[in-house]
Amino acid sequence: MKHLIIAKLKNRADKEKLIAPVQDLFNRLLEIPGIHSVHVRPCVIDLANRYDLMIEIDMDKDALETYAQSEPHLTWKREYGDLLESKAIFDYEE
Repeated sequence: MKHLIIAKLKNRADKEKLIAPVQDLFNRLLEIPGIHSVHVRPCVIDLANRYDLMIEIDMDKDALETYAQSEPHLTWKREYGDLLESKAIFDYEE
């Protein structure tokens, strides 16, 4: 399953500065059984109606609850939540 977090930042100028620390934070998820890969992808089009970052996590469906309780996820919400104007969560299988 792919778990996507699509985020729009309040201050779009912060986007480039956030990519590496957010990738480092989410890379810690790779220690959780059932989580296979993590990618932080910036939007390449700079328009007001675009979101800024997409965090893509490839995981087994049954790893979702462990992910939700994990320290990286809780840190994301605690430390980055105030930087977000909005976010969308989307899960799919290929």
